[in-house]
Amino acid sequence: MAHTIDQEREFQQQADPYRRELLAHCYRMLGSIHDAEDLVQETYLRAWKSYGGFEGRSSLRTWLYRIATNCCLTAIDQRGHRPLPSGLGAPSDEPERPVVPSPEVPWLEPAPDALLADDPADPATIVASRETTRLAFVAALQHLPPNQRVVLILRDVLKWKAAEVAELLEISTASANSALQRARAQLQQAAPTEDAMVEPTDPGQRELLDRYATLFENADINGLVELFKEDALWEMPPFPEWFVGRETIARLIIAQCGPEPGDFRLLPTAANGQPGFGLYKRGEEGGYHPYQIQVLTITGEGVSRASVFFDVSLFPFFGLPESLPAG
Repeated sequence: MAHTIDQEREFQQQADPYRRELLAHCYRMLGSIHDAEDLVQETYLRAWKSYGGFEGRSSLRTWLYRIATNCCLTAIDQRGHRPLPSGLGAPSDEPERPVVPSPEVPWLEPAPDALLADDPADPATIVASRETTRLAFVAALQHLPPNQRVVLILRDVLKWKAAEVAELLEISTASANSALQRARAQLQQAAPTEDAMVEPTDPGQRELLDRYATLFENADINGLVELFKEDALWEMPPFPEWFVGRETIARLIIAQCGPEPGDFRLLPTAANGQPGFGLYKRGEEGGYHPYQIQVLTITGEGVSRASVFFDVSLFPFFGLPESLPAG
């Protein structure tokens, strides 16, 4: 069915304001910013094709969420769930042993705050968004069966009513409530118990991050890990091995990277409501090239977790430059 220019303009005006929240929804469902962007595009394409038949029996927002959710459920059936290494097996106690990547695993990806952030004028919304996009939370969601994942996100994150969720999934309200109870119980088992994170506005966090970057760039690894909690966790997809304890982490970085002063440069960024860095490695010609994105969990006792992603295709999503000059 052909659409008029006026219909196209009307659709864009009404639907575009929901694009960012739909991206966050798809990211929570899938654990991949690449997939989330693709599926938001697919959602809008499907919505536009069907717009002539949209009769307003539900709100446009609800209709878009129904389309996006169905796109996500199809994608999960095809691709499976995305874990972090710490969700698979026990930690390694051999940091000097060479690590071997597992590119066949569809690993969880970080998401840039700049893409998912809500209205900056609403502090309460920002806090809620940050809590429900934290890496640990998104990783725990991936352990839920797809329908339970949908119900929990719609009910506990987006605060939909049970009847609205039941209508979207075409199930009874009782079934929706039952799925929510099961999802909450399973999420509690899957989600690690973590100390409270330091607020981004805390001046102590800024000081810690500045020291972290300086120590890393100076290859002072023993000094660096003094910023970590004693039982800190380090993981680095696509490598399935993960490590616990700051002494073990120091041995890992020294053995696997063997950095010299000036080998790395760090640019600050933010992902999943957490501070992070784009890390660049010096090439033979002297310039610096994308190497990894680090996402840090910082508590009052120091860095409790470092999730280190070696997927350099993520750099453009974070607005990080393609390279840095020598010097």
